[in-house]
Parts: sequence; C-alpha cells; structure tokens
Amino acid sequence: MDVNEWWGLVERARDAAGDRADDRDPPDDPLPGALTDVLASLEPARITAFAVTAVDVTRSAYRWPLWNAAYLIEGGCGDDGFMDFRDGLALLGRETFTRAVADPDTLAGLPVVIRMSRGERGWIGYESLNAPIAEAYHRLRGESASLDAAVEAALRDRIRPADPAGESWDAEDATANRRHLPRLAALFQD
Repeated sequence: MDVNEWWGLVERARDAAGDRADDRDPPDDPLPGALTDVLASLEPARITAFAVTAVDVTRSAYRWPLWNAAYLIEGGCGDDGFMDFRDGLALLGRETFTRAVADPDTLAGLPVVIRMSRGERGWIGYESLNAPIAEAYHRLRGESASLDAAVEAALRDRIRPADPAGESWDAEDATANRRHLPRLAALFQD
C-alpha cells in the first residue's frame, strides 16, 4: 500500500472520531473503533497491505531521540512502551508524526503532552495498531490467522533494524535532555 493511501485511511478514521481523535485514554477512546470501521470497508488484501505499511511507518520512528522523548513524557519507556508510543504517534496523524520523528521536541506543543506534564490524564501511546486491523479483517473473513500469516510472509525478507537510529544519550541525564530536548525537559524536568 502506498504510504499516502495509508495516511489517508488514518485521517479518515481521525475525521470519524472527531474532536476526540487525540484521546488515547481507555476505555472510551473512539479512534480504534473508527479505524476498524474504515479498514472494514476495504478488501481483506488491502487490510493486509495496511498492516504491512503500518510496520514500515512505525519502524521509521525507531529512533533514539524519539525514544528519549517518550521516556521523558511517560516517566520511563521500555521496548514495549516504545512500540505503543510509536503506534499511538501514528494515530496522531501524518503531520504530527512526521514532525515528531524529525524533531521529537515538537511533542512539547501537543495539548496531551502539556496535560501529562501537569500530571493530568492523557497518553500518546496506543497498545497496538494490530488490534483494529485484526478486528476489521475478522469482520470480513471471520478469522484473523490468515492476516497474521500474510503479514508475516510480506515482512519475512525485510531486515529489522538492530538498534534505533539517531544520536543516543542517557535519558535520565537532565543536562543532556535539556540540550537535546529543551522544550520537553522544561515541561517534565524543571
């Protein structure tokens, strides 16, 4: 699936979710259901293509600076947490995602991040993009095992990066955070 089509489907779901599209707080997060509905309108092969492209999109965010930003925002962030963070970041839409991958400090301007810095409710992450994808596929086919097999086959020959890209620093080093992520450090450390 072309990445432009992929982002277009995410935007359709965001439009359907309305003003709550950026609310990742369960249990009443409207976006997963909206994404499931959008994907369920596709043929099963297109849903599979969406799943494969989702892996490509979220892998493009596999970067140390973004991981360190997630660490600051969430008060810690391990491997699984960073996968959730990247999935949720993709659900914030192409513009926000692209800006954050290029400059993670731009996340400091998001209302949800500002709320989180004040100890209020909010979360950027999303447990897994696989859930709405599998649910949409299941609606059409009555099963999702063939989706899993098709995605695995499509990704089999792709090399997974061993380590995140970009410059790394100790995410608990306040001085380094102020140098690399000054706006986020001001929100979460100062």
